[in-house]
Amino acid sequence: MDKLTHYLTTHPKDELHPSEIANLLKDLNEVDFEKAIHSIPKELIADVALEMPDRYFGEIVENFTPEEIAESLSEMESDDQTDFIQELEEHDDTIAKEVFEQLDKEDQKDILQLKQYEENEAGAYMQVEVYAAKLDQTVSEVLSELKKLKREGELENINYLFVTDDEGYLRYGVGLDDLILFDFDKTLRENIQQNPEKYKPIIGHDHDDIKEIVQKFQEYDLNSMPIVDEYGKLLGRITSDDIYDIINEQATDQMYHLAGVNDDAEEDDDLIKAGKARAIWLGINLLTAIAASLVIGMFETTLQAYVALAVLMPIVASMGGNAGTQSLTVVVRQLALGEIAKHDAYRTIKKEVLLSLGNGLLFALVMGVIAWMWFDKPMLGVVIALSMVINLLSAGFFGSMIPLLLKKLNIDPAIGSTVILTTVTDVVGFFSFLGLATLILL
Repeated sequence: MDKLTHYLTTHPKDELHPSEIANLLKDLNEVDFEKAIHSIPKELIADVALEMPDRYFGEIVENFTPEEIAESLSEMESDDQTDFIQELEEHDDTIAKEVFEQLDKEDQKDILQLKQYEENEAGAYMQVEVYAAKLDQTVSEVLSELKKLKREGELENINYLFVTDDEGYLRYGVGLDDLILFDFDKTLRENIQQNPEKYKPIIGHDHDDIKEIVQKFQEYDLNSMPIVDEYGKLLGRITSDDIYDIINEQATDQMYHLAGVNDDAEEDDDLIKAGKARAIWLGINLLTAIAASLVIGMFETTLQAYVALAVLMPIVASMGGNAGTQSLTVVVRQLALGEIAKHDAYRTIKKEVLLSLGNGLLFALVMGVIAWMWFDKPMLGVVIALSMVINLLSAGFFGSMIPLLLKKLNIDPAIGSTVILTTVTDVVGFFSFLGLATLILL
């Protein structure tokens, strides 16, 4: 509480940052948190609520009136306003309607426009507040307008000028570093015509998949991108800070999916909801574990004859599981980053198989010698060495093939990959180890 108070009292209002306030609030206990909420400047309520984890959202908005929330919301960009309203609708639809009704008509129109897009479409992430200059404006006129709007606080993160014709269709894009080199007395058209190809913008369409937009930002190192409709009319822009948030969300989803948990459920305080989401994958994992146990049951006679096999069996399965997880994690991440093209499947599988084979040979030799010395049975060392090579080889193959196959089927490669891979490595590991033991030792 003291840290938050110190921060709020030692910084001017225009220098207060919502993320800093959110970080300080998260460190407080429940009693201090409720008291501290009311010290948040009214104009930052909505910003701070969005910066906080979802479980805090309801507690923050319930401490303010719809009028206060709407006043704070009016200070935000249209994309953030839409995010806030959608999250508020999930928490309490009645409050969301009251807040929405308190907004001015222009803000309501912008929110309704953005809400019409699907969650994976670029239009859902764009800001409709965008400054666009006309082709026949002089550079000096444009700079004067930019200065005026910036002083009035109407513009943020301006580093790229969109240039449209009189009907609002996007024609060019000019970086501010190029704009200041133009002849100020000439029109934008006259300046651009000296090298029109240089100023052709990299654009996104409002119905493009947001993953494609993220990829363009990464490929071209963009700070902002104009979003147009199917006819090329400028609708808004997506900025790099939005892209950072999307990349973080995608990375979080990927990690959760690999672990078999649900992002939305984990961020919710509802234990039943989170428990159900986890139980589904645990149930599937139980079935796969039973499948592996059935394989072991097939070799009951072998295990009774050689108790040492039961001691060594987990080592084979564990090494295969770890090797497979390494391949799986690398391939899933590379797919997410767009580093594996369609024709790269063979190269990717080959690389992972060779790496797993190399490690398999190395650790087969090590474990073979250990098993021989441990149980004084040379052929037992041969059995576990051969089994380890087979299991690590299959782990590398399936660890790379499973996500590639899921991608081919248009399924998120992170979903279910771990469960499938664990089943494969356990079954192959136990079957190869006990099967070889039956053939060689009995």
